[in-house]
Amino acid sequence: METKPSDEAVPAGQENAAAAAKKPDAKSEWRDLGLFLLKLAAIVFVVRSFIFSPFSIPSESMLPRLLIGDYLFITKWNYGYSRHSLPWSLPLIPGRIFASDPARGDVVVFKAPPADNTDWIKRVIGLPGDTVQMVQGQLVLNGKAIPKQQVADFELPITPNFQKCEANFLTAGPNGAVCRIPRFRETLPNGKSYDVLDLGPRPQDDTQIFTVPAGHVFLMGDNRDNSTDSRFSHAENG
Repeated sequence: METKPSDEAVPAGQENAAAAAKKPDAKSEWRDLGLFLLKLAAIVFVVRSFIFSPFSIPSESMLPRLLIGDYLFITKWNYGYSRHSLPWSLPLIPGRIFASDPARGDVVVFKAPPADNTDWIKRVIGLPGDTVQMVQGQLVLNGKAIPKQQVADFELPITPNFQKCEANFLTAGPNGAVCRIPRFRETLPNGKSYDVLDLGPRPQDDTQIFTVPAGHVFLMGDNRDNSTDSRFSHAENG
């Protein structure tokens, strides 16, 4: 009769040593975690610096397209890279590399002098060499009035995020108070169209003629009467 051989006995000391060898080393676990976090931080740094970055709309200056609190991702490669492309504006990139010019009508996020520590979002209106002027609320680019057509009013409910509505634009809606603002569509010479808001006569509706210097662009908010932009001097936060 054939018998099955029994398992070979393992001395207790060897068994304990084998179990200890299989037990994870606490230092090794912490080292692996640290390496993982470093790799993750490097990936986030590269993505946020060179590919895209999250951005939250801080004000009503880009109404009607962008509302206060809207959350979006901005692409980072369109116009090249500078130190402001990096988190905390780390001074690791001299000047601007892979630079390219924006087009009229582009919506851009940027840091403005003199402080260079706040993100702004505006629309590009004028390029280097252009002349820009506002005449009675009409945008004039290089001496020619930009086509401006009235469209349906922009209606925005009064909420904790938006309460700044002048009395003459305040109406009652089915779900509460609504701000109804005249809306117009402008079309730039390159065919780019976008909507702007016009609250009526304001001091900034009539400006001097601005000539855009080399290396600069002229920027404006779509909410024309509630936007601090290139129409204003640095002293006026423009």
